Amino acid sequence: MPFARPSLTEIIDRVIADISNRISGVDSSVMRRSLLGILGRAEGGVAHLLYGYIDWVARQVIPDTAESEYLERWAAIWAITRKPADFAAGSVTFPGTNGSVIPAGTVVQRQDGLQYEVLTGATIASGTATVSVQALLAGVDSNLAAGSRVTLLSPIAGVQTNGTVAAGGIADGVDVESDDRLRERLLQRIQNPPQGGATADYVLWALEVPGVTRVWVYPMQMGAGTVTVLFATDDDPGGMIPDAAKVAEVQAHIDELRPVTAEVFVGAPIAAPINPSIAIRPNTAEVQAAVIAELEDLLTRDAVPGGTILISRMREAVSIAAGEENNAFISPTADVTNATGHIATLGTVTFSGLGT
Repeated sequence: MPFARPSLTEIIDRVIADISNRISGVDSSVMRRSLLGILGRAEGGVAHLLYGYIDWVARQVIPDTAESEYLERWAAIWAITRKPADFAAGSVTFPGTNGSVIPAGTVVQRQDGLQYEVLTGATIASGTATVSVQALLAGVDSNLAAGSRVTLLSPIAGVQTNGTVAAGGIADGVDVESDDRLRERLLQRIQNPPQGGATADYVLWALEVPGVTRVWVYPMQMGAGTVTVLFATDDDPGGMIPDAAKVAEVQAHIDELRPVTAEVFVGAPIAAPINPSIAIRPNTAEVQAAVIAELEDLLTRDAVPGGTILISRMREAVSIAAGEENNAFISPTADVTNATGHIATLGTVTFSGLGT
C-alpha cells in the first residue's frame, strides 16, 4: 500500500493537537495568531518541506522516475549517455560570375540570423556554384527547407549575396535527447541485456544515433547471415522517414558494433499514407486539430513496417479527441495492411460535418 503523504494543513493540525495534548489545560482549538498556532504552523512547514524532499528523493532512486541529472547518472551505470544535439547540414546554391570562388569557411545566414559555415569551397561555373554548409548552432532549429533564402555574411567579389538552399534542404539537425527518450533507452537496456548480436542489440545500437526514435529489426530477411534494420526519426521536423544521410550514419554506427559474421542492411521504411475521410460533430478547427493529433499519436504507437492499422483503433483515436461529440468514418472502412517495408503514416484528413 503506497504511503499517503499528509497535506500541510493536516501536519499543522497534528502539531497543534500534539502540543495541546502535552500541555494540560490548553484547548486545541486555538486562535490563528496565538503562540500555539504560530508554533504549529512553523513546525508544520518544516515537516512538510521534509516530506517533500523525501518524496523527491524517492523518485530519484528509481530509474523510471529519476529526473534529468539523476537519470543521467543511472544511465551511466549501463554505459548509456545522453545523445547530444546534432548539426544540420546541406547545400546552398549561389549565382555569380564564372570563375569567382566561394572559399571554405565562408559564413552564410538566414533571415533570423542563424548562421551556417561553408565546408568545402566551390568555383562558380555556368553562372552558379553549390557549396556544402553546416549549421554553426546544433539543434532542430537549424534545419531549413529547400528553396529557402540565405545571404552571405560578408560580400565576395563576383558572387551574388543571396543564395538558395538546394534540394533536400539543410537537414538532420536534432536537439539534445530529452529525458523521456533517454529513459526509454535506459529501460530497454536494462530489460534487454547485450547478447552478442541479438535482435535487441541492433535496436539499442541504432537508438544510440542522434535523431533515431524507433527501430525494427528483421533477421535473415535478405538471406542467411543477414540482418535488416529499419528506423524512424519521429522528432525530425522533416518527418519520421529518415533521409539518405541519416541512413548512412546509422549504417556506419552499426557496422562498428555488429558481429563480424553478420551482414547488416540499414534502410528507411517507405511511407504509406492513410488519407481518412471523417464526419465529426462539432466540425470545428479545434476539434479537427485534436483529431489529427490523436491519429498521429496512434500511428506513432501502432505503426510498424509491414504492419496493420486496425480500423477500430482509428475510430477510438477520433472518439477520444478533445471536444469530439460524435463521428463516423467514411474511409477507410476496414483495417489497413501495408506491404513489407512500408509503414502507415498520416496523409490528408478530410473532414465533414455530422448531423444530429
